[in-house]
Amino acid sequence: MRSNPRLDQMSMVKPELRLLTCLLLFLLCRLSRADIGTASRYSPPYTPTACYGNDYTEFPTSNLFAAAGEGIWDNGAACGRQYLVRCISAPVRSSCVPGQTIQVKIVDRAQTSASRPSRYGSSLVLSDTAFSAIANPAVHYLNVEYQQL
Repeated sequence: MRSNPRLDQMSMVKPELRLLTCLLLFLLCRLSRADIGTASRYSPPYTPTACYGNDYTEFPTSNLFAAAGEGIWDNGAACGRQYLVRCISAPVRSSCVPGQTIQVKIVDRAQTSASRPSRYGSSLVLSDTAFSAIANPAVHYLNVEYQQL
């Protein structure tokens, strides 16, 4: 029985290279779990919230929080969830902060928030601090990539 030269070459690949290839495939699969949506912003007052009422102790001290749009609200199950958020584009060119990803906590429901969002129908409505961390605060909404942790 003759051996296949191609298979013989593959078996000679160093284990480190195989491990690196597997790691890269794992990371690509992990990154592909992100969703694409829109983000707008809202300003104080942030309370009362649909998740925590007037309890400010549930807000992250970093002020990186958000209200969930209807697509992720999930009948209140979104309360307390953490999301990684990254600006991918905006209506005004160069508005995104390049390479900046933030982690936000859901503290409210966008549809019923005390302060109205800058744009209705957003996937996430970010606090002023969160919005400004990833984009020029002069724009009203962003296209974002977001992933639940």
